[in-house]
Amino acid sequence: MRSRYVKTRGIRLFCLEAGPEDGPVVLLLHGFPELAYSWRHQVAALGDAGFRVIAPDLPGYGRSDKPDVTYDCDWINACLIGILDDAGCERAVVAGHDWGGILVWIMARQYPERVAGVIGVNTPDLPRPVMPPVQLLRQIFGDTPIYIIQFQEPGVAEWVLGTWGRGVDDFVEMIFGATTQNSDAFPPAVLDVYKDAFRPVGALTPPIEYYRNMDRNWELTAGIADRTIDVPCLMISAELDPVLTPAMTAGMEERVPVLERVVIGQCGHWTQQERPGETSAAMLSYLRRVPRWS
Repeated sequence: MRSRYVKTRGIRLFCLEAGPEDGPVVLLLHGFPELAYSWRHQVAALGDAGFRVIAPDLPGYGRSDKPDVTYDCDWINACLIGILDDAGCERAVVAGHDWGGILVWIMARQYPERVAGVIGVNTPDLPRPVMPPVQLLRQIFGDTPIYIIQFQEPGVAEWVLGTWGRGVDDFVEMIFGATTQNSDAFPPAVLDVYKDAFRPVGALTPPIEYYRNMDRNWELTAGIADRTIDVPCLMISAELDPVLTPAMTAGMEERVPVLERVVIGQCGHWTQQERPGETSAAMLSYLRRVPRWS
């Protein structure tokens, strides 16, 4: 596994890579509050299998640049497509977990000519809601707002997550501990990687900005939301994920007709870290059957 920076859209993205440089490209996108490091097991396994694997710290995360911009899906995905341009590849299979999963389903509709296949890890391709999603959540939850609503006020979430108890350390331990079924996947050395990434002043703001642009993304994707994704796709769900349940994938075939499903048992939200062997095996089985791309 190697690392480097890729320049795209005027910023630098830190990337982990493995595999031959002439191999078919697989782009791995992490979620919140994660890093390219979250894919470390898959980067190694897919690279060993002959794929050119690239896993960036998403724009605004970790060792990637954190510009003061609007972190909407148009800007973020344009930056990520720049990684493919830098790699000299026309098409890639894109895989995403959590927020990365939201981005890859949008990317497949924004850039159909660049996407050879999609792997959703826990995050399904959901139908377009009837109104902007944060507005909808406010109606549903009323006076007991969930974290997505609490994230909307600039500065508040950063203050709470950065100063409560031991600040970022407690936040990292809480979020990985509360939604996993395999705590042994997060020993202190692993949690320290995430703590170190989010401790610096300002490091939490760009990741939270992704949530603050959910309603904007709803508006930006209005013209493409109904597009069918025709390439072969894989949906990996985790049996015991309390956030993105397997049941949420129901009806995906209406929008993603060439769809394979895998459910990984005894697994919580952090699938590629909790069950790395099973996740890598499912991805490789699918990748080897996708018509060759470059």
